[in-house]
Amino acid sequence: MVNSMTGFGRSEYSTGNTAISVEVRSVNHRYNDISIRTPKSLSFLEDRIRRYVQSRVSRGRVDIYVSYDSWELKEQDVKVNSQMAHKYYNALKELREELGHKGDIPFSIIATFPDVIMVRQGELDEDELWNQFSSTLEQAVDVLIEMRSKEGENLKKDILSKLETIDKEVSEIEKRAAFIVEEYRDRLEKRLECLADGMELDSDRVYQEVLIFADRSNIDEELVRLGSHTSQMRDILGDGGTIGRKLDFLVQEMHREINTIGSKANDLHISKAVIEVKSQLEKVREQIQNIE
Repeated sequence: MVNSMTGFGRSEYSTGNTAISVEVRSVNHRYNDISIRTPKSLSFLEDRIRRYVQSRVSRGRVDIYVSYDSWELKEQDVKVNSQMAHKYYNALKELREELGHKGDIPFSIIATFPDVIMVRQGELDEDELWNQFSSTLEQAVDVLIEMRSKEGENLKKDILSKLETIDKEVSEIEKRAAFIVEEYRDRLEKRLECLADGMELDSDRVYQEVLIFADRSNIDEELVRLGSHTSQMRDILGDGGTIGRKLDFLVQEMHREINTIGSKANDLHISKAVIEVKSQLEKVREQIQNIE
């Protein structure tokens, strides 16, 4: 299966007291880059979220947005900071002596000072919350992957269509290449006949020039390698998986071969075919940038 790196998934979970929402968006990226935005109360889940998404998504920029609301009555704990209460009491005694005041220090005043009596909310149970949250995350990622898969298959069809066009142009290049040397020989002889003005031509010299041209313009190796790369690309697309980087490398190699063909084959028809192949390869390269 060929997967795109672009997709979106969303899932929600709610009970009478809790509401969880997860959105997952992904775009193309060279590596696996995951960004997570959660409420502060759920920040302790970020490592688990990251590990799970990495197990499902191999490549791409993935943004995860989590919202969480809970109306459950959490257990509260009241703590008394005796040490701080003594410090406040001693400070009040010192102030009373300095002011010459003889009254008692009210207990109620000390209790109102900061950090003497502290109320703490009960902590969330990480495992219990993950059990609620993980299924919501899984559903959102499932939707994301389904969308990436559908788009990936569309990219695959488009690339295969462009490879067919490339094959046709390469076939025309192969046919045309068979006549290049012979046509060069004819042009060379005609040109020399005009310059010779009735003098006998040196057939050995003409033969040597034709051999040099044939060797310099031979594109058999480049055509074989180009055909091999095209076949490899079809095989990789058929295998699926995380293939974007492999395909990108093959496109670079195909560009190299077709550029060499264009520079070696001194022929107008081949040059036109080379331009079309390069145009199709550029379109393939753009599509590959979106493949996982």
